[in-house]
Amino acid sequence: MPRRVFKKFAFKRNHIAKQWFMLPFRHLLHDHRLWGVQRRWVVPAFALGLFIAFMPVFGHTLAAVLLALAFRVNIPVAAAATWVSNPATMVPMYYFEYQLGSALLGWELQPFAFEPSLDWLTHTFVNIWQPMLLGSVLLGVTAAIAGYATLDILWRSSLAKYKERKRKDRRNKDSG
Repeated sequence: MPRRVFKKFAFKRNHIAKQWFMLPFRHLLHDHRLWGVQRRWVVPAFALGLFIAFMPVFGHTLAAVLLALAFRVNIPVAAAATWVSNPATMVPMYYFEYQLGSALLGWELQPFAFEPSLDWLTHTFVNIWQPMLLGSVLLGVTAAIAGYATLDILWRSSLAKYKERKRKDRRNKDSG
């Protein structure tokens, strides 16, 4: 089941490579691992995307694509998994990361109101970056491990069910 789901949304590497903005990267895009829909490339890409989604940086999708290229895992899955962090989920995620990091470091909580602006970055983020970064790394690693384990289990159980159904069909065909 997971393979069929990912295959429906898979990009065709030839189509992507023909785009004008991909000209500098065309030589990198011929690796079948970057586009293939197999468990060993999709599951780590999903975990990578989840990890990146929890980082308090802008450009999650671009970071996931570059890291997917470096680690040779499925690019579209890594990019799509970063969308866990979106404008609706960013503020609660970042606030929880900050609270977790402050609790672990033993720091007192400061007023926190996230705004994607230069003013917030220069006045608020410089005071809370350490606990927020600690919380984001811990939650990113936790989400990546949980996502990896969950998707791997789903993929393996789906494959086992598929193989069992094929064996049963083969036995029925041989006996009938």
